[in-house]
Amino acid sequence: MKITNNHSCAYSGTLLRVVLFGSCCTAAFSADISVNPTSLPAVGQVDARFQAYNVEMLEITGGQFWKPYRDMSKAAAAAEPNGPGSRKGEPGATLYQYRAPVDLSDPRLRKLAAALGPTYMRVSGTWANSTYFHDADGPAPTTPPKGFQGVLTRQEWKGVIDFAKAVNAEIITSFATSPGTRNAEGVWTPDQARRFLAYTKSIGGRIAAAEFMNEPNFAAESRGAPKGYDAAAFARDIAAFHPFLKQTAPETLFLGPGSTGEGGPIGAAMSNSKVGSEALLQATGPVYDVFSYHIYVAASERCGGANTPFGTTAAAALSAEWLSRPNSVTAYYESLRDRFEPGKPLWVTEMADAACGGNPWASTFLDTFRYLDQHATLAQQGVRVVVHNTLAASDYGLLDETTFSPRPNYWAALLWNRLMGTTVLKPKSAPAQDLRVYAQCLKDVRGGVTILAINANRNEAKSLTLPDASERYTMTAPQLEDSHVQLNGKELKLGANDSLPELRGVATAAGPITLPPASITFLTVPEAHNASCQ
Repeated sequence: MKITNNHSCAYSGTLLRVVLFGSCCTAAFSADISVNPTSLPAVGQVDARFQAYNVEMLEITGGQFWKPYRDMSKAAAAAEPNGPGSRKGEPGATLYQYRAPVDLSDPRLRKLAAALGPTYMRVSGTWANSTYFHDADGPAPTTPPKGFQGVLTRQEWKGVIDFAKAVNAEIITSFATSPGTRNAEGVWTPDQARRFLAYTKSIGGRIAAAEFMNEPNFAAESRGAPKGYDAAAFARDIAAFHPFLKQTAPETLFLGPGSTGEGGPIGAAMSNSKVGSEALLQATGPVYDVFSYHIYVAASERCGGANTPFGTTAAAALSAEWLSRPNSVTAYYESLRDRFEPGKPLWVTEMADAACGGNPWASTFLDTFRYLDQHATLAQQGVRVVVHNTLAASDYGLLDETTFSPRPNYWAALLWNRLMGTTVLKPKSAPAQDLRVYAQCLKDVRGGVTILAINANRNEAKSLTLPDASERYTMTAPQLEDSHVQLNGKELKLGANDSLPELRGVATAAGPITLPPASITFLTVPEAHNASCQ
């Protein structure tokens, strides 16, 4: 069978427009992979708010954030090692530029975020470690108090609470831990946290879960930590914070340690034995309700990218090596959980394609393969909640940070939210490396099953056989690095008044189903009668 640009490929009695890249190529079908939705066994459960997103604390307050790639070349020639507004010890003008606070009242932003509910909204990030909460209705100080690097006002935090209520999101956060929160002996004190929690409660808000600080194993002065911060200092802080949280907000889950950069390609560069996760957990003992960690398996082009030992390229974005990189990270943190916090649920409280704001292709269909594969794999590995970084900031945002227009990963998230239930199933047939197959119960349909089939081969169609009729939802793009995506051959885009398009599947007969090159397909089988999905 030969497929050329803009030809149609027949599958199961329907037509799908298949667009390849460059000149003609041959699409050779792999041997069929057969999946029987009725007999798939359950292997776990995820939270009903499994697919979540992060809104950086700096987005709420405004400040220096990752510079868009379109602006970086303009500043590169004149960049200082530490430009205006940068944090002590960090690159300045080359990497950052000022961004105003996000408008959480924007109707489009609220409408699109609400379509992803129910969910968790994490308001945290590196900048949260040193953000002062101005607990007054009057004007905030123009300069942060000593020991802090940013200011959060009551009005700004109320905007977060109002947004969360409007979009059916529960809030996850972390607390200020910088020198401004500490006494003369350098021990963390709860005054700022107490004021923050009291105000939240006074306006009808709720903190569903919280980490003490963002990424304690990567503590440095530039990230808000006191000088010389180590595992012993962290343990003293946790000894003060844990009873405070349980007394002040007993309904709030305590997440931790919230570490990053270990167990994967970035690990060697970021490791620090004084504040490594193992040392942190040994020092604190079993205190967490949930074991949390972050996944970044590459540095973006802003931070060296492919020129570093832990970078990547667009050419590798569909490779088995790239898609499998997060597995070693989860295995590492799972082993620590089993040693120090046995039986505690696993949450990934921050994740994206690459650290430092994401790669240029994070906003394109090319990254959607990673986005969905990573969520599906983590569900298989027992992770209950995954927080994507971010909703609408930098290149890895689900939405464009200027227009709030949906990016391909947003449409993927929307399909996941509509189709994937909370019971995780295990396909019995092991997929080929470039055909990755996952399954969960069909959302809100008793006995129904959803199959997720990712064909990461750029040139070859694959074949998946189902014994039942299904509804098919296939995502493709004319070019992999397009910012627009098609569903069953039709471009997904907002309608009048930012209305969402109907996400309609194509009726597909039982038997072999052709999966086009570089495509992502959800197959729903409402009549699967799977006993685990009752």
